[in-house]
Amino acid sequence: MYLLLFSVILVLLLAFALNRNIKNLRLESQKQEQGGKRLRFSSLPIHYIYCFILWSVIFSATILCSSFEAPIKYLLSTTFLIGNFFLIRLFYKKKFSAKNHIEGSLKLILSLTAGIGILITIIITASILFEALKFFEFVKLSDFLFGTTWNPQMAITEEQSVGSSAFGVVPVFLGTILITLIAMLIAVPLGIMGAIHLCLYAKPKVRDYIKPILEILAGVPTVVYGYFAVITVAPLFKNIFALINIDVASESALAAGFVMGIMIIPFVLSLTDDALNSVPQALKDGALALGSTKSEMIKKVVLPAAMPSVVGAVILAVSRAIGETMIVVMAAGLVAKLSFNPLESVTTATAQIVTLLVGDQEFNSPKTLAAFALALTLFIFTFIFNIVALVVIKKYKQKYG
Repeated sequence: MYLLLFSVILVLLLAFALNRNIKNLRLESQKQEQGGKRLRFSSLPIHYIYCFILWSVIFSATILCSSFEAPIKYLLSTTFLIGNFFLIRLFYKKKFSAKNHIEGSLKLILSLTAGIGILITIIITASILFEALKFFEFVKLSDFLFGTTWNPQMAITEEQSVGSSAFGVVPVFLGTILITLIAMLIAVPLGIMGAIHLCLYAKPKVRDYIKPILEILAGVPTVVYGYFAVITVAPLFKNIFALINIDVASESALAAGFVMGIMIIPFVLSLTDDALNSVPQALKDGALALGSTKSEMIKKVVLPAAMPSVVGAVILAVSRAIGETMIVVMAAGLVAKLSFNPLESVTTATAQIVTLLVGDQEFNSPKTLAAFALALTLFIFTFIFNIVALVVIKKYKQKYG
């Protein structure tokens, strides 16, 4: 810790001194004329300062991560930083292109960061895949994908566990699709219509107040939405349907999907609002000048032009709904039923993943490995959905771009 603080202070002091020194050298050089022309420099003084800081940070980080003792680290760090000071000063006199060096370094850093993101994605996918393959050593892939009963149980041995359990994923994903569909029926119309109102009808002052209030919903923890679904929404639906003699489960897909839709509204609204605002004003004014009403202008000009971004907002909303966990765990139930009735209790893939990974069972048991099989199936399903959606977006861009 002290070495890090020492290195930071020393780098800042030397960078300040180097900045003043290079500026003085630059002023002196500019006063000298060669063949009637002043000397030209390929880089500004600040570019050399950036080079000094970049090299100092790399070397200091290497020293901090080394296994040398503290006194040796202090000595090496001080020696290099002072040497780096004079090295940059020499490079300036030799007209070293610090600008190109910094730009190349930034490109390399950006490439590394992008590569790290891709590498993490590959590692996550591979880890899920390898664990899922272990599960399919106990359960046939056809039984998992086309089975209509989901009842994972834990027994004394792996053979008994597989024999007394059922790992048919159909009811699990049926419940996932049902709750996601209910959420989209709530979030997409309300989000898009709210964005149209804020963008094209509301006054600027009203917009400045309403949009931040709606976006606050995006920052509410999902466990709060879960409590809201259990305590308020589920009893409300139960009492309403009781008036017409229809029985509703205490943990119903309707309550979970309704609250999830409320949670997703800010995502759809905010992204759609940005898409509508990005449509050139000339298109809107041109449609109105040709005699269109405001509603006709919205339907025939604004929405088609913004459709790729609107579809992107819907994709994000669907992915958010599929991956939601706390609301469905608290409000939808944990029993997998082969039903598409929104008034019954169903379960989702994320809720089952949480259930399977909680407990003291062995990590290599079929019951625990089933969570990875569910995660892999959910990943593939979401991946295919995103590809289809991107194809749709590309077609809209070709048509209205």
